[in-house]
Amino acid sequence: MTKYDFDTVIDRRGTGAVKTDRLLPLYGRDDLLPLWVADMDFPCGDFIVEALQKRINHGIFGYTLAQPSYYQSIISWVNRLHGWEIQKEWLSYIPGIVKGIGLTLMCFTCPGDKVIIQSPVYHPFRIIPELQCRTVIDNPLIENQGTYRMDLDGLKKIMKAHDCKILILSSPHNPAGVVWDKETLQKLALLCQEHGVMVISDEIHGEMTLFGRKHIPFATVSPAARDHSITFMAPSKTFNIAGIVTSYAIVPNDTIREHFFHFLHSAELDQGTIFAYTATEAAYKNGENWRQQMLRYVEENILFVDNFLKTHIPNIKVFMPQASFLLWLDCRDLHLNQEKLKALFVEKAGLALNEGSSFGIEGTGFMRMNVGCSRIVLNKALENLKAAMVSGYC
Repeated sequence: MTKYDFDTVIDRRGTGAVKTDRLLPLYGRDDLLPLWVADMDFPCGDFIVEALQKRINHGIFGYTLAQPSYYQSIISWVNRLHGWEIQKEWLSYIPGIVKGIGLTLMCFTCPGDKVIIQSPVYHPFRIIPELQCRTVIDNPLIENQGTYRMDLDGLKKIMKAHDCKILILSSPHNPAGVVWDKETLQKLALLCQEHGVMVISDEIHGEMTLFGRKHIPFATVSPAARDHSITFMAPSKTFNIAGIVTSYAIVPNDTIREHFFHFLHSAELDQGTIFAYTATEAAYKNGENWRQQMLRYVEENILFVDNFLKTHIPNIKVFMPQASFLLWLDCRDLHLNQEKLKALFVEKAGLALNEGSSFGIEGTGFMRMNVGCSRIVLNKALENLKAAMVSGYC
């Protein structure tokens, strides 16, 4: 069995990487340790690189169809990981999950229609509907002992009071890494069925559950969920291939599928690139060993951060994630406003993290940290933060 290296630090600067090459315009300096954008700094698995190299060596990159083996790799993977038996006709390539959300809104809603989100949540869930002139209605999550739960009573009131068309679900949740339980998802599905609300379920982190947790695809929890949802998945987060754009939609309901897939096909948005098909198939056929080793490394990074903060900076607490490589850091006990909190991380500690307030007002006082990096980098980041605190900056 191949042993993969996640410790080597690879310099991404000057490669067009958003994480490094957008530091200067966004943070005003380019010497920060980048722990923000949600991709990992681990090198891609050799099984993907070799598959891509083999395709490159062919030398011809003309119009390319998705082969039956591409679809079968997805079907087998989803069944093996999630116990969900999907069918080929339920599948379509999409040009990115955020783009998929935007396309779904264009397909099923009109300007002014109401879209529900549950903050704090990945900021495009709010930004994309607003840019499309949809009305965003927020039903904030309820904080519960270092994690969150859905406010189903609040959701019921919103659906009774408003004619909502879409609910955008983050599952597992970004930024807090919550893996929603089956009962919660079933209750959510029933509410959506009763009020005619369709769910867009973003499950891009579903392959990255941690510490023995298991992701449950929304569409599998009940007939109501299956018939009122579109599911988006991708190997991009898990195998660190976001730049290749490997997302796909799964739509079991015939009526929703026919409408959405026709919409995609009408603009050729259902056609992937040569490398998207190649990378997806390679990841799903040959990547389980790499995935398991990566998850163990990420788990160790999470525990490393949690222990370091408890030992040296107890006023910053980790909301322990159940999925993904993102940490939701509770900095409220520092008693800093958002501007001063950002200044602590950026100006004094030399770190680039995501401000919690960008995920909604409920995220004020939080920071999101990406721990999908070498422990050498992570240790340096935490030592920088410790030094900033010791200096009496706060």
